[in-house]
Amino acid sequence: MDAARFTRRQFVAATSLGSLAAVAGRSVPARAAASGVTSKLAVRGGTPVRTKGFPGWPIWDKDRDEPQVVSVLRSGVWSRSKVVAEFEKKYAELLGAKRCLATTHGTTALLTALNTLDIGVGDEVLVGPYTFVASVSVILLSGALPIMVDTDRETFLVNPEKMEAKITPNTRAILPVHIYGLPADMDRINAIARKHNLVVLEDACQAWLAELNGKKCGTHGNLGCFSFQNSKHLTCGEGGAVVGNDDAVMDRAVSYHNFGHGGSRLGSKCRMTEFQAAILLAQMARLEEQTQRRWENAVYLTAKLREIPGITPHRLYDGVTRAAYHLYPFRYDPQEFNGAPRDKFIAALRAEGIPSSGGYGRLNKAAFIEDTLSSRNFQRMYSRDQLDHCRAQIECPDNDLLCSEAVCFSQRLLLGTKEDMDDIAAAIGKIHENREQLA
Repeated sequence: MDAARFTRRQFVAATSLGSLAAVAGRSVPARAAASGVTSKLAVRGGTPVRTKGFPGWPIWDKDRDEPQVVSVLRSGVWSRSKVVAEFEKKYAELLGAKRCLATTHGTTALLTALNTLDIGVGDEVLVGPYTFVASVSVILLSGALPIMVDTDRETFLVNPEKMEAKITPNTRAILPVHIYGLPADMDRINAIARKHNLVVLEDACQAWLAELNGKKCGTHGNLGCFSFQNSKHLTCGEGGAVVGNDDAVMDRAVSYHNFGHGGSRLGSKCRMTEFQAAILLAQMARLEEQTQRRWENAVYLTAKLREIPGITPHRLYDGVTRAAYHLYPFRYDPQEFNGAPRDKFIAALRAEGIPSSGGYGRLNKAAFIEDTLSSRNFQRMYSRDQLDHCRAQIECPDNDLLCSEAVCFSQRLLLGTKEDMDDIAAAIGKIHENREQLA
């Protein structure tokens, strides 16, 4: 494949069968490399499509990476200092942001950002329910109310068309999540925010180097937040960052995350250590190449999966110039697989040597939300009408349906070769061709 990065136009072209060979340099069978296969499924005792593993994660080069960590160890300076500052500078430059503030986790990055933007008791924050729990829990931890906006099943992202109906005089912010590294529709979201005088806090915790119109995710709103947890593409085990372009806002973030060391703003301790920053600097050297490999493999895989009945890959919004693919998601239709429930399909896929999962659950129905709304603190902070209004917003039928039909592949599968992508498509094609065995 050409080393030049795919544009959105090339991605769209690549999703058509006739043009994929030109883009990817490979021929494409009519049925995901498995048409006509009539053999026993591995889950029924047959031979699996794949027996070798996929690339592991995280990736660590002893000769290249260890010296940075050992240098910190020997320095005796382990708390925030020059190495953290170096990472912040380089990460901000990589994203095209003016400032970066490193934190202990993606969760503390979000908490720092919410506090910095003065979001708290009395405020409502619009957020989508198809995400990790932290996107919602941080709103409650800040004393604000999460107002759920239903998911666009085609994109797996918050649906901008359903946002304005959720806005009230108490709405203060929108928290769009670039889930799985798929860029949200920031043009429309920002237009809504400008119209209603709302702040925008991007949860880019899974979207390192993802782009919309050539601009990195996390830099489209007032602030953007990232996570560097162990499974993440840029990882140090645990870590996070806040990025922004307004010096006054970022100064408040610094004060919050390092309370007691200058500044008058009440805050906490969310400082990154020198060890974390040293690992991130080493990991960052590989981030661009790895991100591009995932993107190109996702383009190739999407074209193949579109040819299999009952498999609907995610749709990218117009203007997406690169997705990061922390996970690769698609929707599964049991009616095209002899009525087999999703769990049976996933079990069959795993038996064929392809690791997969069902993605996120219905966060809008998570017990901790009602537990928090019913707590003594929230009962004192909000009226019954305000709390009931928040409760009413948890009904998100499109999200609930998506949570029952989504299937995902881990990012590490996309670090493989085109032949690995062929195996993924062949395994799904084999299952479809022999779907009567799923009963």
